[in-house]
Amino acid sequence: MKMLVIQGCRGEYPIEVLCSVFGISKAGFYEWKKSQRSPSTKQKNREKLRHAIEAIHLGSKKNLGSPRLTGVTQGLGFPESPRTVARVMKQMKIRSRTKQKFRKTTDSDHKLPVAPNHLMQDFRAYGPNQIWMSDLTYVKTQQGWLYVCAIIDLYSRKIVGWAASSRMTVDLVLLAYMRACNARRPGRGLIFHSDRGCQYASHAFRKALKKRGHIQSMSRRANCWDSATIESFWHTLKVEHVYWENYRTREQAMLSIRAWIEYDYNTDRPHSSLGNLSPREFERKGVAMRIKKV
Repeated sequence: MKMLVIQGCRGEYPIEVLCSVFGISKAGFYEWKKSQRSPSTKQKNREKLRHAIEAIHLGSKKNLGSPRLTGVTQGLGFPESPRTVARVMKQMKIRSRTKQKFRKTTDSDHKLPVAPNHLMQDFRAYGPNQIWMSDLTYVKTQQGWLYVCAIIDLYSRKIVGWAASSRMTVDLVLLAYMRACNARRPGRGLIFHSDRGCQYASHAFRKALKKRGHIQSMSRRANCWDSATIESFWHTLKVEHVYWENYRTREQAMLSIRAWIEYDYNTDRPHSSLGNLSPREFERKGVAMRIKKV
């Protein structure tokens, strides 16, 4: 109340006199006055950034680090650099989830035919359904292991087909492949790349590829980098989702993984290699650009 009276009377009497009358220091009055000022534009923008970072962090299930989170905020119109976003995240005590390691299972100790490596770690694709890459992994449940096969399109990083089973058989790979073909209708000449696992080298799977005119490609022995894209997907699936769940049954795990792939990974998750777009957004943008050129 005293400060308000001094503020109202400062035009009639010197500040020194008013402060002396009310027993307040001159410095104390000016400090109060400074606190009453409206926030600057910079302060307002920084507060908006803090709210955006918090919303994006929670929306991504706390999985985005500062580089990818910066891509999302810049897409929303915030000009701040990765360094600034990282500093704000540190002030808010926000960080991405801790990474965990997982093993890779591949049975390549067989005498089945092995296809040549047509990629040689060149993962560039200039359109959808040109190069698919596939692999198998496993997920722990209280009921036992659940084996998952997924197929990723190297153009958009979209999971175009997947399947899961209690057994790691040729039928599991065939089911994922059939689902991908039914959903995407790829033409002849598609390159299908995988490791040297017996499921992919089997007669049944090679026959399925040949029937559709698809070209089989396989990684070199003991070289996980030849399938780096799908290995990266497994890492993302487990670190951002599976490791934070406790599945009672295989069916529960399947439903959970399906929801994550379809509604989180394919639809919403930004990829730095795609200009911070999700696989679905990237494909939609590509289609729009091709229509525009026509």
